[in-house]
Amino acid sequence: MRMGWLRERDADARELMDAPDCDPVVLARTYARFDLVNAVVSGRGAIYRRWVRPRLRAGATVRLLDVGTGGADLPRRMLRWAARDGGRLQVVAIDPDARAIAFARGRPPVPGLELRQAATGDLVAAGERFDVVISNHVLHHLTAGELGAILADSEALLAPGGVAVHADIARSALGYLGFAAGTLPFEPTLLRRTYIRADGLTSIRRSHTPAELAAAAPAGWSVRTGVPSRLELVRRMP
Repeated sequence: MRMGWLRERDADARELMDAPDCDPVVLARTYARFDLVNAVVSGRGAIYRRWVRPRLRAGATVRLLDVGTGGADLPRRMLRWAARDGGRLQVVAIDPDARAIAFARGRPPVPGLELRQAATGDLVAAGERFDVVISNHVLHHLTAGELGAILADSEALLAPGGVAVHADIARSALGYLGFAAGTLPFEPTLLRRTYIRADGLTSIRRSHTPAELAAAAPAGWSVRTGVPSRLELVRRMP
């Protein structure tokens, strides 16, 4: 397959797990493997160290919102790291997909984690505020209108001095080839009967380049880049 087509975002590509009639067993196995895959590709440790841990060191309880939590592997990890560091972290993890929340609620409870089937607009309407708003691998799922809405909601949900960090994939031929090659040996084993490899490649096709995301973001937002093929859309509130 030629890589030239990756120069443009494929907003029409659809991930298998987003289909309402996808196989529920395969979907559950996909959620269960996210923690392992995200340990390699998501840069979640860097997100915690850069945006969460410094606030914990100030001594106050930090309230964090995880948007589009899926199986809630990211907030579980962050709560574990916060406990290790002696910090006080409370997480509200939301997802509009009932299947994701059902899976997350089926796992052992974690102190400090609240799971809700909700969208960001629901929390804005309820007058909620957070010190940190994060998402991981959510932006590439969104239409232009949905992106604008979630960024506006993120600003409305931030407490004074808060920060929103939406982390995602940076589209590139190198990232596509790297993910394709890196996951291929695990397709018959760890990734067997999951949507991770197929949907991961689709995600890269749907994702933005840093320049595209910067152009789509409203004033006040900035784009940071990282490895492997990572970007962060960041908004700091005064």
